[in-house]
Amino acid sequence: MLEKKDTELEKAVLIGVVTKDQDEDRSKEYLDELEFLTYTAGGEVKKRFTQKMDMPNPKTFLGTGKMEEVRQYVEDNDISTAIFDDELSASQERNISKILNIKVLDRTNLILDIFAQRAQTSSARTQVELAQCEYLLPRLRGMWTHLERQKGGIGMRGPGETEIETDRRIVRDKIALLKAKIKTIDKQMSVQRGNRGKMVRVALVGYTNVGKSTLMNTISKSEVFAENKLFATLDTTVRKVVIQNLPFLLTDTVGFIRKLPTQLVESFKSTLDEVREADLLLHVVDISHPNFEDHIASVNKILGEIDSADKPVIMVFNKIDAYKPEPFDASNLQEERTKEHYTLAEWKKTWMNRVGEDNALFISALNKKNLEDFKKRVYDEVREIHVTRFPYNHFLYPDYDYENMGEEE
Repeated sequence: MLEKKDTELEKAVLIGVVTKDQDEDRSKEYLDELEFLTYTAGGEVKKRFTQKMDMPNPKTFLGTGKMEEVRQYVEDNDISTAIFDDELSASQERNISKILNIKVLDRTNLILDIFAQRAQTSSARTQVELAQCEYLLPRLRGMWTHLERQKGGIGMRGPGETEIETDRRIVRDKIALLKAKIKTIDKQMSVQRGNRGKMVRVALVGYTNVGKSTLMNTISKSEVFAENKLFATLDTTVRKVVIQNLPFLLTDTVGFIRKLPTQLVESFKSTLDEVREADLLLHVVDISHPNFEDHIASVNKILGEIDSADKPVIMVFNKIDAYKPEPFDASNLQEERTKEHYTLAEWKKTWMNRVGEDNALFISALNKKNLEDFKKRVYDEVREIHVTRFPYNHFLYPDYDYENMGEEE
């Protein structure tokens, strides 16, 4: 697995489609996210191309005319990479590469590249490499010019296998080897989790770049890497946290994203065991993002896929310092008031008021706004779980004391 080195930003174009299932607003939103992914991977977006169609072209994704427009722009502006918002089939990738004569990536490939950059531990690197191999296997044909069937003639007769079959066998063997290695890592991590005893486990989950690592650093007073880029944290981090005199384990996990590649969900299931075995989930949401409700739905979908949807959850709406409602002119009778115009007070009266008593918290981890209320809510919930597990310990943990928190800080 090759690691990405620091180089100049690659010039890239983004390509997406507008279909009956994905209107213009949704397509623009996905391309905004794809541009952020491109920036995170080390690319610079020069132009976006979109086309309205019932469904993507099975041969070239885009129609003939639009593909020619892309080709002309790529040629005139020295573009080195074309990035498609949806996953391309092996044949689509080959056909587009022949037309554009540049590097062609899809959303899955781009996310895998970012994961390869971010992976630090042996566990994360192994899981990323497995996902890369599983993505590569159906795309081997045509990726290199030497992968052609062996010619007949002297010395070429008799049983044997084609070169493409040889390469496929090598990749399959590599996948089997990586899966065996991950099983060994799983056992080691399981032993580590067992050695933590019966301490209450709390896991931070949420969309990528919502501030989980910043919140982790603030609460645990540790130095987890945090950056305003997607997938800044890839390796699971576990820290012992003490609020007042109550200890528990806090886990920072990999962020989720829409259209998360299936290969990554599968290969990272061992990392997500920390989520599966947690007693409490803190679902962190970037409320300043215009589409945070879609992010919540994406995270809940993935939690369902890893059998963690039924765990107790506290919704933590982060970045309230960055939240700004769209201005609304009440005198303009043609303008309709929508969710974009809601203030935080109005949001609190919506479905957020129905997620459970005190289960919707509004904080700023960066500016430490409302952190005392957050700590009290987590303290109360962890104490409830702890006392259920150790009933005789109830007298050790009194009600949350705001006055003494200043001394602890």
